[in-house]
Amino acid sequence: MSQVLHSGIYLGEVMHQRLRPVKHRFVYRVSAWLIDLDELETLNQFTCVSIDHFNLFSFHQRDHGDGSGTPLKTQIKTLLQQHNIDTGSGAVRLLCYPRLFGYVFNPLSVFYCYNESGDLSAILYEVSNTFGQRHSYLIPVDPLNTEVIRQQADKAFYVSPFMPMQTAYQFRLQPPDKNLAVMIRQTDDQGPLFDATFSGQRIEITQRSILKTFIRHPLMTLKVIGGIHWEALRLWRKGMKVQPRPIQPTYRVSLISPQGVKLS
Repeated sequence: MSQVLHSGIYLGEVMHQRLRPVKHRFVYRVSAWLIDLDELETLNQFTCVSIDHFNLFSFHQRDHGDGSGTPLKTQIKTLLQQHNIDTGSGAVRLLCYPRLFGYVFNPLSVFYCYNESGDLSAILYEVSNTFGQRHSYLIPVDPLNTEVIRQQADKAFYVSPFMPMQTAYQFRLQPPDKNLAVMIRQTDDQGPLFDATFSGQRIEITQRSILKTFIRHPLMTLKVIGGIHWEALRLWRKGMKVQPRPIQPTYRVSLISPQGVKLS
């Protein structure tokens, strides 16, 4: 396939580091995919990749957004319009793990929303927990700071059973290019609690690179969900107490200003 794609595979590492009340750190090698939602039909032509159908690697649109059969880009564009963010027909690119042998769990998926001029206009952080719940934080991008994007939001959604709700996220992103990075620091009124990062290097999507990615990480999705539970067990053994799970917010998306103020 000779077409140059905006979609790509990012090979890299996930690092989690808990700073207090106990110290805990781990690093896993992973491969995340950047999927341009305008290129789904093209990706579907690769032998080992399918869109909305089972394959070695597959991307199911209902794994994201509201979980409905509405095309995912339509959902995201509607969401942007509802919150007065005009990107016209600009691209939407999603950083996530695809399904491997039909299974996936994405703790965090990042939608990069571009305007028609190709400028990054908004980021949608889609967070999922292991209880089957999902919530998103939508934050416009400051047009004066697009090389390294810094954003923040108050926590509105229960994720880790060992993390209190009264915390805030500080996001720091290097937008997708040859390299990509997503860094999140979680803080409370006493300072930093937790750091999470993903950094990766881009490779083009080809039949060869898809197979090499599988060989490199043949149990990728099992590693993600298995790692979550294994690290939770390790934290529990270190004496961390489980936080009560509140009622899930009735709203699906929190709109945050570039300054970190919740708007809706």
